[in-house]
Amino acid sequence: MTIRHLRIFLSLIDNDANMTRCAKALNMTQPAVSIAINEMESYYGLKFFERLGRHLYITEAGKMYSDTARHIVTLFDQMERRSQNWSEEGIIRIGASVTIGTRFMTEYVKSFTALHPHVEVKVFVDQSMHLEQMLIEDRVDLALMEGLTSSDALLEEEYMDDSLAAICAPRGFFKKDESVSLSDFSRCRFLLREKGSGTREEFEIAARKAGFIPHVLWESISTSALIEAVAGGLGVSVLPYRLVERALEEGRVISFNVDKMDFERKFRIVCHKDKYISPLLNEFVSLIRASV
Repeated sequence: MTIRHLRIFLSLIDNDANMTRCAKALNMTQPAVSIAINEMESYYGLKFFERLGRHLYITEAGKMYSDTARHIVTLFDQMERRSQNWSEEGIIRIGASVTIGTRFMTEYVKSFTALHPHVEVKVFVDQSMHLEQMLIEDRVDLALMEGLTSSDALLEEEYMDDSLAAICAPRGFFKKDESVSLSDFSRCRFLLREKGSGTREEFEIAARKAGFIPHVLWESISTSALIEAVAGGLGVSVLPYRLVERALEEGRVISFNVDKMDFERKFRIVCHKDKYISPLLNEFVSLIRASV
């Protein structure tokens, strides 16, 4: 059994068990793909795919082996990058959720680049949900996230305090710094970040603990769009305080408190538990810790 077999096996899964698409993705012939899968099944004495009519479907055995196969290929690729081209150590790949990417990542990268001008820092700003998948698939070396992680394959370290802010229009539903009852708050029309964002996830967890499901009128990937909608009196929102601070200072929106709800949270440094932490990557993490 070789890495080649595992790559073909995973490519067939990633292409929805479609032999034609898999062969095209790997620049192989369909018979070559079929032979590799047959060799793998023969080696393990298991069926990883079964044909029903004109379609292939992955079996439970195939699903069980896919996670291990992906992990092996990821580790092999990491070893290849380090052993074949040491200049790869001059590249680090950092993921950041939207709040951190908006407010802090520029300064992190500027400070690091001042110390290591020849190191290339690649940054990916995305939803926490997507960043987790990028870590698992080794598409980023570490991620700075505001959301909670859901995979046992990831390690996390809290490094900074943060908070969310409940906001509304100045002449809207509530008064500035008012303590609003949970009952009144739960009946509001909510304008929230999209599903998959750390901010949305943490607010929904807090809402469930408080015993209500928010009625969501707007969803947006844009915090700015939500602030404008709130300022226009369309509803209330719960957003990162650091991203609404300017709007609060300008008086376009106001913040208020909610009885029995805590909007404090933590920023986290997250990496795969099996990730090789290079000296450069470790130095980047040390810089982040020291910036708090």
